[in-house]
Amino acid sequence: MSLKSEEDLIGMQQISQIVGSTLRLMQQYAKPGMSTLELDQYGKQLLQQHGARSAPKLTYRFPGWTCISLNDEVCHGIPSAKRILKEGDLVNIDVSAELNGYWSDNGGSFVLGRDIHQHSALVEASKRILAKAISHIRGGVQLAEIGRLIETEARQSGYRVIKNLAGHGIGRRLHEEPLEILCYYDASNKKRFRKHSVVAIETFLSTKASYAQDKGDGWTLIARDSFAVQHEHTIVVTDKEPIILTAANQLWN
Repeated sequence: MSLKSEEDLIGMQQISQIVGSTLRLMQQYAKPGMSTLELDQYGKQLLQQHGARSAPKLTYRFPGWTCISLNDEVCHGIPSAKRILKEGDLVNIDVSAELNGYWSDNGGSFVLGRDIHQHSALVEASKRILAKAISHIRGGVQLAEIGRLIETEARQSGYRVIKNLAGHGIGRRLHEEPLEILCYYDASNKKRFRKHSVVAIETFLSTKASYAQDKGDGWTLIARDSFAVQHEHTIVVTDKEPIILTAANQLWN
């Protein structure tokens, strides 16, 4: 989406604030012993309070209001009464929603409770790399250069990027052009970020895997024999540092 008016900016700010605050509150609500379904129902309640609708439900008929992925699951984890959160789990929550024709997307991984499995370094690397990538985005910058930055920073931190998942344009639909803002350098991609465009920038990092694979349930993607994290913000591209629309979430503290 390219912002055309003050109305567009306000619409994107409203839904982004809802999505960001929902993600933050879901993170705070999550506790060991809780099912991922209960956590998802809390997210549903928060979105409905504001009249927002789940983007994955609207777009893909996803069987949940949010995506909740654990440990080796990279993304699109299905909320379930049988999936019980445990102390030290690596939890990813991805919240995307629509309000008044505007769409926004926000995701983040965190360690639940005590870091008994030493996942914090992976989480912090993903957050730090996303923040650095966003800070380098301007109108005219090549998408490939942001991919190069993410991949280089991940490698220097001792991790791999997931190569078959990517950020994307957003605004009037969940996924818009550019459909792939990769986490690695693709020399063939000559596309550039456009001023006033709205994009969802994501980092997908793993301890060992370079590709996400189908878990077998038709939705969940996993990093086999690895742990994986994802962080994501919806931003507006400008001539200076981008406007982070989903900054209401506090996973970056």
